[in-house]
Amino acid sequence: MTSSLATVAYIGATILFILSLGGLSNQETARRGNLYGMIGMALAVLATVFGPQVTVAGIPWIVGALVVGGAIGLYAARSVQMTQMPELVALMHSMVGMAAVLVGYATYVDPEATKGFEGAAHTIHAMEIYIGIFIGAVTFSGSIAAFGKLSGRIGGSPLLLPARHWINLAGLLAVVYFGRLFLQAETIEEGMFPLFVMSAIALLFGIHMVMAIGGADMPVVVSMLNSYSGWAAAATGFMLSNDLLIVTGALVGSSGAILSYIMCNAMNRSFFSVIAGGFGTTAAAPKPAGGAAEPQGEVSPILAAETAELLRDAKNVIIVPGYGMAVAQAQHTVFEITRTLREKGVNVRFGIHPVAGRMPGHMNVLLAEAKVPYDIVFEMDELNDDFPDTDVAIVIGANDIVNPAAQDDPTSPIAGMPVLEVWKARTSIVMKRSMASGYAGVDNPLFYKDNNRMLFGDAKKMLDEVLVALKA
Repeated sequence: MTSSLATVAYIGATILFILSLGGLSNQETARRGNLYGMIGMALAVLATVFGPQVTVAGIPWIVGALVVGGAIGLYAARSVQMTQMPELVALMHSMVGMAAVLVGYATYVDPEATKGFEGAAHTIHAMEIYIGIFIGAVTFSGSIAAFGKLSGRIGGSPLLLPARHWINLAGLLAVVYFGRLFLQAETIEEGMFPLFVMSAIALLFGIHMVMAIGGADMPVVVSMLNSYSGWAAAATGFMLSNDLLIVTGALVGSSGAILSYIMCNAMNRSFFSVIAGGFGTTAAAPKPAGGAAEPQGEVSPILAAETAELLRDAKNVIIVPGYGMAVAQAQHTVFEITRTLREKGVNVRFGIHPVAGRMPGHMNVLLAEAKVPYDIVFEMDELNDDFPDTDVAIVIGANDIVNPAAQDDPTSPIAGMPVLEVWKARTSIVMKRSMASGYAGVDNPLFYKDNNRMLFGDAKKMLDEVLVALKA
């Protein structure tokens, strides 16, 4: 393949990637967006393998890597459960970071890769390598830490070291200092030591950054790491002088950054406050002195049969899914209940909070897997005004995203966070295993509202009982 033809293929792949992002912005077009992305990636790989930069001797190695990587990807796609998607996404981000680090080191030690760079061009190329390895190392270790948190191997409580911000600042200054030594190195051997030190600092920084972030902020962390992986890919493109990698990495990095900004707004938090950590402990945080009192009152439990009766008599129902639905793998039963109610003439809709679950779009993915129609799945802003006219609002394993303390308690850690106002429905039903607080460690006054009922138990088991009672 000639250089011109490879360039045309890269342009075509870039267009397909842009169309893919556009398709992923809407549920109805998401499948088509995925298809565009797969075609674009296949075109990019073929143009690279058969392009002028790859020799015939290197093709067997590339084919072998494609076979091994494709086999691992196929195995993951077939074996990983939908509830494990957040940690799988984090693991994939770590692979991008690792690739950036390995490519950076390989480019630095390869004399052919730096041939033709002299003076200012050599300095710029060295900076590309140094920054690319730094971003890749932070992405790799941070994604591994996120994988551990999302998979339950690491606790969700934030690790708040004393003077952690000063530690981060000291690490950043050290990276700048060793970067200066790296640029001044006259030989590869001299440059390896500052490169190794910077890599170690970057790895520790990535771990510390994610470990300081609490469980309630993990959806933002996933989108943030997605952005980091994009910039790592772009840095790899600069190191390899590959225009497609630069453009693709920039697309992923910028879209991930925009998504992180949107999700931070949905939580009424700044991006820097998320990075600073401390929000989202797994245990309830103590109330500050003079703060609002703990929620008072008694909860009103309800049985599955009574829940079915309320649903049968309702005209408008809104279902709010949360991570508890994902853990119980109850989405298919939810769809059966939805279909049964709609056949009886009940208007059923779903309300999705931007940070419900453990990653962006987590609930949308689960509902799509269960074949829930796209046209009855709505974002929070589209449904919040409809709760006063709703007969029954069912909350399945969610807590912080339906907490009225966000509006009523200025001392609450989630004060000001936009939430789904389920308590304004005529009757709200919360499905939980226990009265434990959510990831933000904040008590929920919703449980004690006069119009709220608590359906305790495993979501899958309870919903199965509701479905049986509905069909009886």
